[in-house]
Amino acid sequence: MNTADQEAAAIELRGLTVCFGEHCALEDVSLTVPHGAFVAIVGPNGAGKSTLIKTILGLVKPSRGEVRVFSKPPEKLDPSLIGYVPQFKTLDRSFPALAEELVASGLRRAWPVRISRSERRRVGEALARVGAEHLARRSVSRFSGGELQRVYLARAFVRNPKLVILDEPATGIDVMGEADMYRLLEGYQKSSGATLLMITHDWEAAYHHSTHVIVLNRRLIGFGEPQRALSEKCLRQAFGHVGHEHTLSLTFGRRGSV
Repeated sequence: MNTADQEAAAIELRGLTVCFGEHCALEDVSLTVPHGAFVAIVGPNGAGKSTLIKTILGLVKPSRGEVRVFSKPPEKLDPSLIGYVPQFKTLDRSFPALAEELVASGLRRAWPVRISRSERRRVGEALARVGAEHLARRSVSRFSGGELQRVYLARAFVRNPKLVILDEPATGIDVMGEADMYRLLEGYQKSSGATLLMITHDWEAAYHHSTHVIVLNRRLIGFGEPQRALSEKCLRQAFGHVGHEHTLSLTFGRRGSV
């Protein structure tokens, strides 16, 4: 890969293999994600989607191959360059926290005992960016799914990261909340030039909102523009089935091609 290609890459995977004992969650995955892409990761349960994210975050070490994020190994990357939005099911909704505390934890990478004036200003700006400044002093236990998602997005955006990683971000929110979420993500990407990486089970969302799709089932099945990566051939190879061809036509506005 030449210097120009490296500068254009947000994420590079070269022969990435991750094994846990005798089980390999990922096998020989190679791809390059360009700066500013909105990438959806799709695949069946157990396909290695979460392992891929954890490896990019530096939480899991490759068994073979290599990972580069902004041309550096994940463990050498400045953590402020990455924002992360977890699945809702990982949050204990009874946890006694205010929205501003949750967002401030994204600044410190730890729970804040006391929020400084400068931190409160940055927290307020992040909440305003997602239209949630009025939620700052409210308890997260009282939030709807859509409100909580806005606060988590603010937490991810508070450091103005160059890479935002989202793990099934539509879980637990209604259709209107999902539409708002994608509008906010696309707005952040447009204003910041950030790269977005999202695990999703929603093929339609992947097709309509992403610039690139990774179709994964331990091995890389497809990667590229949604029209190409979400072909019937790739989906059948990854999932074993895709439903009736008519369903593909209704979902993606075109007929699947074998």
